Amino acid sequence: MPELPEVETVKRGLRRLIVGKTIQAETHNNAKSFPNPPGDVKAFLVGAKVKDVRRRAKVLLIDLSTGYTLVIHLKMTGQMVYRGKEVFGAGHPNDSLIGKLPDKSTRVGLTFTDNSHLFFNDQRKFGWMRLMPTTEVPNTEFMKKVGPEPLEDAFTPKIFIQRIRRRANTTIKAAILDQTVLAGIGNIYADESLWGAKIHPAERVKDVPDSKLKTLHKEIRFVLNLSIEKGGSTDRNYVNAEGKKGSYIDFARVFRQEGKDCPRHPGVTIIKTRVAGRGTHTCPVCQVLKLA
Repeated sequence: MPELPEVETVKRGLRRLIVGKTIQAETHNNAKSFPNPPGDVKAFLVGAKVKDVRRRAKVLLIDLSTGYTLVIHLKMTGQMVYRGKEVFGAGHPNDSLIGKLPDKSTRVGLTFTDNSHLFFNDQRKFGWMRLMPTTEVPNTEFMKKVGPEPLEDAFTPKIFIQRIRRRANTTIKAAILDQTVLAGIGNIYADESLWGAKIHPAERVKDVPDSKLKTLHKEIRFVLNLSIEKGGSTDRNYVNAEGKKGSYIDFARVFRQEGKDCPRHPGVTIIKTRVAGRGTHTCPVCQVLKLA
């Protein structure tokens, strides 16, 4: 599943290409991928102008001039592909990014009045595009529960500490993976930020001092910003807004670096274990787990 930097990369590419365009037609071939009443599509999607493209956590939001929003979740194998004077592809890296569209993986197609197209491809059919009033988006169950955006100015160390302390008895890794604590953090960036803060992922939140949580807050923002700059990760099934693999993994300090030297301790190798049900990468010197 894409993490925050990957979805942010998609958002930026779409915002540059489709804002201001008017939707002329819509097609879909799978009701699960496009679960919208035909009357709403006719009244609020077709003929609407794209006002903005936003992101909340790992969800894309395309705001329309009709007061409705397309809420899009790419899930595991989703792609957004734009074809016009420019070509844009982001998502699961198969031939659909560069091949003729629509193809067998295309679930939804939008045609704009300038004859450019936006395709939503999804091999496994787990993703979806839902049309709803923009004012109702914040009231959906997911949006009401999801935590603050880690890159916003309002997400201060104080707010982070307050939120994570609510998970006092869980592991620190499970806490930052919890989308109700903060939005958009997945396995890659959890491992990277915890290494940066010299915190063992299995440490209980209650045992981590505020000073280290402040460092963790800083590291989370650092690794997310670096990944966005590099176009996202190459986590096997993700590419950036130009249809090329992101390069963040080239800069990873611990994630998928097991058996290699820790950047801070030459001669000490990164190890891989499991924490919070996920493959977890740590340095045995940087990140020592305190005994209870």
